[in-house]
Amino acid sequence: MVRQRIASSVLLTRGSGPELELFLVRRSKRLRFFGGYAAFPGGVVDRGDELDGPDGDGTHRRCALRELFEETGVLAAGLGPGQSRAERETLRRALLDDDDPGNDAWYALLEGVRRASDGVRPFARLTTPPFAPVLYRTRFLHVALPQGEVPEVWPGELDSGEFLRPARILERWLAGELLVAPPVLYLIETLAAAPDLEAFFAAVEGDSARLEAGALHPVRNTPGIVMAPLATPTLPPATTTNCYVVGTRELFVVDPATWEPREQERLFQLLDERCATQGARVAGVLVTHHHRDHVGAVAATSQRYDVPVHAHAETLARLPAGFRPGRALADGARVDLGQAPDGSPDWQLTALFTPGHDRGHLCFLESRYAALLAGDLVSTLSTIVIDPPEGHLATYLASLERVRNAEIGMIYPAHGVPARDGRALLRRYLAHRAEREAALVRGLERGLESRADLARHVYADVDERMLPLAERSLLAGLLKLADEGRAREQSPASDRWRLVEVP
Repeated sequence: MVRQRIASSVLLTRGSGPELELFLVRRSKRLRFFGGYAAFPGGVVDRGDELDGPDGDGTHRRCALRELFEETGVLAAGLGPGQSRAERETLRRALLDDDDPGNDAWYALLEGVRRASDGVRPFARLTTPPFAPVLYRTRFLHVALPQGEVPEVWPGELDSGEFLRPARILERWLAGELLVAPPVLYLIETLAAAPDLEAFFAAVEGDSARLEAGALHPVRNTPGIVMAPLATPTLPPATTTNCYVVGTRELFVVDPATWEPREQERLFQLLDERCATQGARVAGVLVTHHHRDHVGAVAATSQRYDVPVHAHAETLARLPAGFRPGRALADGARVDLGQAPDGSPDWQLTALFTPGHDRGHLCFLESRYAALLAGDLVSTLSTIVIDPPEGHLATYLASLERVRNAEIGMIYPAHGVPARDGRALLRRYLAHRAEREAALVRGLERGLESRADLARHVYADVDERMLPLAERSLLAGLLKLADEGRAREQSPASDRWRLVEVP
């Protein structure tokens, strides 16, 4: 079930015109939400912040002031005068520790300053696209740094903070030196292109209204890769499949997934905008594998832009009709992308043959930032179903190992959010599969024989509604043990299994 949380985020600036700088905080890598990313100060609305409902502008102003103080020590809106350094530190620590008297003291300070929210300007609202189990509906607010205030980040949820000019932030992002949270990146790019703050506010107000109305967000974690989550007939807990648009001038659409005409139109609007505003062109379609939740718009995209579809030979032979056939991509095949976003030459995708989930499964490794477009090799929402005979567990584990040993950075799955540390995600997947196999062996040792009984034992942590799928994955595990001579079916098609006694 998708949950929504209401949050406030603060654009803290100093200077003006060409000298304008933004304060970015670096989030701790330990955090689950944007861990290791640069972002604006901010956080979730607390009950004590509420003034005009959980999502009212008055509430967001109060939340912004509190979060700004907690994360940077800055007292804005006239709250600073009269507070000694020791009093500030005591109040800030109490807020960070969620101390009730400290909270009372903060709100008393807020109420004691007339018009405390003056100078806190709401200017945009963005909601996380539906590819994660928690969606953040975030109100962005601007605060100019008050005279005499100096931000100071205390290590904890944040590692550091600094003022930077928008152009310098983008330069570091393009160089691969800085991860920037996608909504923050979008705002920084818009600000860098605007002649002044007022033009920026007007631009993002219009854009945020369009995005809230249903346009695809420009979600980018790596330069040159746009993620477009599209509604598809996929397996829960996922409700979308991530389509990716890779390139700057030559655009390749990876897994145009959706079958729904309205969702396809959202994708085409995104592509048309890229072509119209950036002088790009759609050059081709790439497909990771043939499963239904990855290929719904393959033919429509190929026809609309008159471009070829490239995939493994197994996949090309199984795609729905109506597309323009392109290359059959073998392991190691390269797709030229032209010039990388930072200007470096010879930018390309390399196809990695990664069967196991599907016989023709490919991943695509991007050459400049080592980003991996992983298809259904992994997910950040759940595990991957290995369904025999198409799915083969030993082959799948070999594919995981093969990619884990490659030089990869961020992983972009078909379902869920990108994983900043791709190799760590693959290690977790391999460890999880080893744990499942050990549980299966223990179940057989206890005398459990049927797949249904074994599934309830091995997948005791899985929703009962998902047990039929779990049984298919369990069969993959049993077949792996059989291939290794460690288990066997008691008689053909008996669906009763036992361990093989080793002499």
